Amino acid sequence: MPAPRKLFVTTALPYANGKFHIGHIMEYIQADIWVRFQRMTGAEVNFVGADDAHGAPIMIAAEKAGKTPQQFVADIAAGRKPYLDGFHIAFDNWHSTDAPENHELAQQIYLDLKANGLIETRTIEQFFDPEKNMFLPDRFIKGECPRCHSKDQYGDNCEVCGAVYAPTDLIEPYSALSGAKPVLRSSEHFFFKLSDPRCVAFLEEWTQNGKHVQPEVARKVKEWFSVRENPDGTTSEGLGDWDISRDAPYFGIEIPDAPGKYFYVWLDAPVGYLASLKNLLDKARIETDIDDDTPAPAAITYEQYMAQPELEQVHFIGKDIVTFHTLFWPAMLKFSGRKTPDRICVHGFLTVNNGEKMSKSRGTGLDPLKYLSLGMNPEWLRYYLAAKLNGRNEDIDFNPDDFVARVNADLVGKYVNIASRAAGFIGKRFGGALGEPTADGRALLVALRAEADGIRALYDGRDYARALRETMALADKVNEYVDANKPWELAKQPDSEARLHDVCTVCIEAFRLLTLYLKPVLPALAANVEAFLKIAPLQWADVDAPLPAGHAIGEYRHLMQRVDAKLLDQLFEPPAAEQPAAAAAAPKKAAKAAAPAADPGAPGGEALAPVVGIDDFAKVDLRIAKILACEKVEGSTKLLRLTLDVGEKGEDGQPRTRNVFSGIASAYQPEQLAGKLTVMVANLAPRKMKFGLSEGMVLAASHADEQAQPGIFVLEPWPGAQPGMRVR
Repeated sequence: MPAPRKLFVTTALPYANGKFHIGHIMEYIQADIWVRFQRMTGAEVNFVGADDAHGAPIMIAAEKAGKTPQQFVADIAAGRKPYLDGFHIAFDNWHSTDAPENHELAQQIYLDLKANGLIETRTIEQFFDPEKNMFLPDRFIKGECPRCHSKDQYGDNCEVCGAVYAPTDLIEPYSALSGAKPVLRSSEHFFFKLSDPRCVAFLEEWTQNGKHVQPEVARKVKEWFSVRENPDGTTSEGLGDWDISRDAPYFGIEIPDAPGKYFYVWLDAPVGYLASLKNLLDKARIETDIDDDTPAPAAITYEQYMAQPELEQVHFIGKDIVTFHTLFWPAMLKFSGRKTPDRICVHGFLTVNNGEKMSKSRGTGLDPLKYLSLGMNPEWLRYYLAAKLNGRNEDIDFNPDDFVARVNADLVGKYVNIASRAAGFIGKRFGGALGEPTADGRALLVALRAEADGIRALYDGRDYARALRETMALADKVNEYVDANKPWELAKQPDSEARLHDVCTVCIEAFRLLTLYLKPVLPALAANVEAFLKIAPLQWADVDAPLPAGHAIGEYRHLMQRVDAKLLDQLFEPPAAEQPAAAAAAPKKAAKAAAPAADPGAPGGEALAPVVGIDDFAKVDLRIAKILACEKVEGSTKLLRLTLDVGEKGEDGQPRTRNVFSGIASAYQPEQLAGKLTVMVANLAPRKMKFGLSEGMVLAASHADEQAQPGIFVLEPWPGAQPGMRVR
């Protein structure tokens, strides 16, 4: 009998500046299913995760929140458990890249790479924010794309045309933190020499040998070994060296013997996989020592564990971080003398309604905690996602109507229905004891068992969609058997008692086999079935261990409710604060037509508006906003274009800015407003103008009679107010 597989499995580390989103949950469910399946086959698995805790974005977010980075990250980490427990995602350990193990391992890997001649220093020029007194990460520099000339693009790539460039290539760059114009300053940086012929030869073989990544991923990675066109028209051949350092102030791991220099977050983040594993193994050894003065053989050290030649290291990641995991990470491990990954399992993105990007404000965002708070069964989602996932790097789509139909038809109509149609007769007519299947029933069960190896291979290859299709096809066969034998009619015939016992016994055994095939996807439901059948936790080998005649089962209780379509309407309902008030969305021309004539005797030249209740006022969401940048609008004499920070983050967890056009050009020059705080209507419906999309309204005061008392005065809050604070 072959020795059990030894597996070290991870998922990508979530950045610790926000809550889990549905993309995280999809990836964790995918990995959790695979881990549960492997354990059912007898594999020894260590399944670990961690928070990616370092980098400038976290440092800046912590500063805004008035916390230390450590406390900020700890508060984020404290909110992880409801998501993981809620969706039955069972990591063996959850750690942090700011933990001592990660500091130690990252620094040692760096020193080993340096000893191998793969680290060098160079003096480079990079942007520096003179107001924040810090070098700016690429994502905190914005400006005009050098290729398509779109405004407000990040310092590393354009989201409009997809161009990749250096921050210094941006036209009219500005700091996304302060709005200030950054200046170039020289700094010594550390580079991992990925262009070294040793690295190139290793990575070309490692990525293209058909063992470690999917074919479509290998084809994409191969492009990085070819000639590439740069934004300035020049070309670069092969892999470029990787800048692995950042200057203080920076929240991260300090580079040994280099005060004020820190590892770039992407160097120490994947090391967090190893650090979480080490923490898990160290805790196991400590617990063993507490229980018994003589450590058990299972209390293995991290070094011993990683040295096992049969150990397989498997990473589940999204397609947006392929470069780091298929080039930088394997090379770091290889040339620091460590084990390289055996497999990088890449998945695509999750979209909604036939490819639409998830967006909470448009009512197309799937909030995992909201899903749970509505009382929706987490295993509905596990099943639905699994029914879409395969072993390829492909996007999958969440369609609410399909979700309802698939869960109700497959899980309730086909699978659970088998037990509900047979268990009652076993309990009431035969004292809960199973009988002995006859020839036709045995033939059906043989057909179900014959598919075990195929379904096992599909799970191992992460083709869950096909595994579930095969399982539901078997459920169809069982239901055909039920419909052909009609136990509800047999129960009415006095001379059919033996046949009724036979048919219902076959149904229960078939239900056990289907449950075994579904258990990696539906662990909680499987546990309830195991309790109902009064059996030990199902393992894959139990396919060939049928329940014997006379085995007593428990009382059947309903195992799963159908999905109510109304729950999906609630799930995708935008938050109330993000639903623009109808009055706020009224066309500008209509508002002007309704405006009263100037009244010299009234305050500000116009009578007070009609009285509103507090509920009406609450519909208008007023927020403090910081004007990061301001510029004149070409083709307009009235408008200024404002880039505003309202304290928001995008779906990627990065700071999000608003674009607002305001008719205040007659009163202000752009330089007067940049860096100022103001007040904006944050839930005003976006308005498409010929100059671009305006995403709100900045508040300003003026007299009704602009000729008699000219002037526009943008509201400015007192010092101490912060972007995102609500005006009440």
